[in-house]
Amino acid sequence: MFGEYSVNNNQADSAGGGAAPDSGAAPGNLPPESASFVGRERELRLLDGLLRERRLVTLTGVGGVGKSRLALRATTAAGRARRDGVWWVELSPLRDPALLATTVAHAVGLADHSARSLDEELCAWMADKDLLLVLDTCEHLVTDCRHLVGELLQSAPGLTVLITSREPLGSPCEEVVEIRPLPCEGPDSDALALFRARALAATPQASAAFEDAGRTAVAAELCRRLDGIPLALELAGARMRLWTLEQMAARIGERFDVLADTRAVLLPRHRTMRTTIGWSHELCEPLERLLWARLSVFTGDFDVAAARAVCAGGPLPASRVERVLAGLVAKSVVRRTEERGAGSRYRMLDTIREYGHDWLDELGETRIVADRHAHWYGALSQAADRGWLGPGQVDWYRRMTAEHAQLRTALEHLLGSDPTAALEMAGALWFYWFACGHVHEGRGFLERALRAAPATGAAHHQALWALGLTALLQGDMDTARRTGEECTRAAALLADPERELRAAYLHAVSVLMPGDPVRALALAGPRARAGHGGRTSAPGWLLCKLATSYALCDLRRFDEATEEARDLRESCAELGERWLRAYADYVLAVAALGLGDHGEAARHVRAMLSGKRLLGDRFGIALGLDLLAAAVAGLGDGELAARLLGTGHAWWRTVGRPQMGGSPSLTALRDQGERTARAAIGDAAFEAAFRGGAAASTG
Repeated sequence: MFGEYSVNNNQADSAGGGAAPDSGAAPGNLPPESASFVGRERELRLLDGLLRERRLVTLTGVGGVGKSRLALRATTAAGRARRDGVWWVELSPLRDPALLATTVAHAVGLADHSARSLDEELCAWMADKDLLLVLDTCEHLVTDCRHLVGELLQSAPGLTVLITSREPLGSPCEEVVEIRPLPCEGPDSDALALFRARALAATPQASAAFEDAGRTAVAAELCRRLDGIPLALELAGARMRLWTLEQMAARIGERFDVLADTRAVLLPRHRTMRTTIGWSHELCEPLERLLWARLSVFTGDFDVAAARAVCAGGPLPASRVERVLAGLVAKSVVRRTEERGAGSRYRMLDTIREYGHDWLDELGETRIVADRHAHWYGALSQAADRGWLGPGQVDWYRRMTAEHAQLRTALEHLLGSDPTAALEMAGALWFYWFACGHVHEGRGFLERALRAAPATGAAHHQALWALGLTALLQGDMDTARRTGEECTRAAALLADPERELRAAYLHAVSVLMPGDPVRALALAGPRARAGHGGRTSAPGWLLCKLATSYALCDLRRFDEATEEARDLRESCAELGERWLRAYADYVLAVAALGLGDHGEAARHVRAMLSGKRLLGDRFGIALGLDLLAAAVAGLGDGELAARLLGTGHAWWRTVGRPQMGGSPSLTALRDQGERTARAAIGDAAFEAAFRGGAAASTG
């Protein structure tokens, strides 16, 4: 739609937009189906009707009964009828209810940067949306989900919510659908079809087990003993790699008979699932059982390096972890996926992970394995900090995004067990909070860590500085300024030039955005930088150059701003860095616009948007679209400028703030583009084009 000016990307949490959504594919973030889908025709028909007629539908049932798989299959079809698509929020890894709104917001593409209540921002963002929201695995957050869903449904008349949970929310408008096990009677049952599919996936030789009526009857009886529970059938099917059908039927029959009385406290289907998992556990090798228990510390998915670091020890050396992990994958205890930019990832279903965690408690290793997990991800955060301003920046962005659930788990553990380590980790993740769209969450962790840990030393200074950065992005300039001043005093005591430069950047931007470029230049300009010293390739120096170039543009000293920004861009290019380099391109575009060279401005801002797209920087994309609108308006294309402004408006909504909270210079640029576009095409045409741009996908 925007020709050479368009922005596009396929990543769910990074820059798209520039064009209206493809009419054949609604926006959304549905996960891929991990295996073939069997049966459930009646449930799918029921859900198809309910999702059209009801606003809150909850799928309940025992663990392993297939609630999430059914929800995914049902919503894949239902999403085509929703203008704003289907958005899937996986809540299984979430342990802190305070992060529920943050998790939902991030999943739907709202990287809110305001200082206001995120619940309120989420309600406002969804108010005019026509979408289906899926909250998957809510049983550990029932009260909080009920509260948030109630607020969202009241605020957004076009919203429908689908819940999966072992228990209902208890909301007044809730339609509860109990998902029962698959039918398991007869030779053509869905349970038998699923068992056959999983057995054949485990080994093609399993086909012989289903070739005559007698053996098929044995398989059908096995499915009946497993109550038709899909996860139980999958675990049993994986065993066909090693056993005959008759051996498995005998072994699982013995297991069920032994445990029939000892599990009497549980409801029958819960007992079946628990017994099946226990049977699978007994059939694992000793090292597989040990790894199963230790892997239960992971929330969400993980990679093999983390498994090796966290789970090795005692009889399980690091060199054998990968081989033992492969054995658990073969037995369907652990699932493996391949993700773009993240490589092989592994995860356990909740029901299996819970069983493993019980065994970890029995082994007396819960604390030591949780400590290893937390310190591994703390070390990973430190490595990411060191590598951020370098050629691996995009890879670090993708990796840390993939590790989001584990980072949360590690920080939560450290806040209770080692506050100083929590402070170090939260401060090392400054780039993740500041540049990767996790401002609310980062500020929360930083504030908690700063309260819990001693208020001295380099780790305290780093965390305090990172807190100031989150305040900057939230438009809380008073807090950012006070924090910058505090950082400046603390850095002087540390006698560390890099700390001094970082503090100078924070202080400078906190006064620049409200409209004092003279003071900003005094704090971060060439003379101030020379006074501090420090490495010219380190973050503090480069950030101060960025603040300086912005300030020079505000002072209309465009030639000097161009020189400063070009020097910054060259430094970033030498480092292989993209995030700061894109902002250098932005300043070059502003300077070119100020000098009247609209074509040069458009060229630079296109380069800026390309960089921001790679890193999913929604804030940067919103800034760039406004600036590109001003450039193309100056080139005489008023309609394109209006569409770009509309698209920019849509992106600003995803960060919860209008044009950097009303920063005078940024607002002036946007207004300049709008005036020029309106003058070129008239108010009516401008409004029509603006509305078209505002309908663009930001997913």
